[in-house]
Amino acid sequence: MRFNVFIQIKNVYFQYSKGNPVIKGIDLEIERGEFVAIIGKNGCGKSTLSKLLNGLLIPTSGHILIDGLNTASPSNLLAIRKKASIVFQNPITQFVRTTVEEDIAFGPENLNVPTDEISQLVNNSLEFTSMSEFRYREPKTLSGGQMQRTAIAGVMAMEPECIIFDEVTSMLDQKGKCEIFAYINKLKKIGKTIIYVTHRIEEVLDADRFVHLDNGIIDFIGTPTDFFKLD
Repeated sequence: MRFNVFIQIKNVYFQYSKGNPVIKGIDLEIERGEFVAIIGKNGCGKSTLSKLLNGLLIPTSGHILIDGLNTASPSNLLAIRKKASIVFQNPITQFVRTTVEEDIAFGPENLNVPTDEISQLVNNSLEFTSMSEFRYREPKTLSGGQMQRTAIAGVMAMEPECIIFDEVTSMLDQKGKCEIFAYINKLKKIGKTIIYVTHRIEEVLDADRFVHLDNGIIDFIGTPTDFFKLD
């Protein structure tokens, strides 16, 4: 039994229209402040699960609670997405404004945060991700690592308790990957709940727990040390 549960997944199934289930009866609890790596081969259901965790997808059956809020309830979705936000594989898909600064402000604006508070949130997020010098740049002109840092800053500005990283290094060179890992470590140190989705196990050796998916089924939950003992 886990005591400070932030995310509860209970007997969740999910299938896209007319398809076979992609997620098959999974149960999982994630504690507040935990760093959990969701691992497995491509096509095993990892990215589908990440979208289920903040209400972008809704379970076909079963339920997911984010800090006690059921993702299946439309009235909860705004609050859920403030509590649990996603950084996607391709940051370009998240950019909606013409400058880094404006793009970071977009999330808080949609949450109806007062203007003076938005300015402070943007400044704090730029500083946290070392992106202040790029605040007036168009996001699409940045390097891959800088674009992902901008996406992280945009999520940070909404002050979520949990950040979900969905294959965020797949399009980055080694320098860009190192930049992202550095900021994830900073997020962990300030108490954020981190869910990191990847098929590259070497990226998440310092996670608190591994959750291994195989064909939509969780077949392992435990520490990295215990996972490698399976071999």
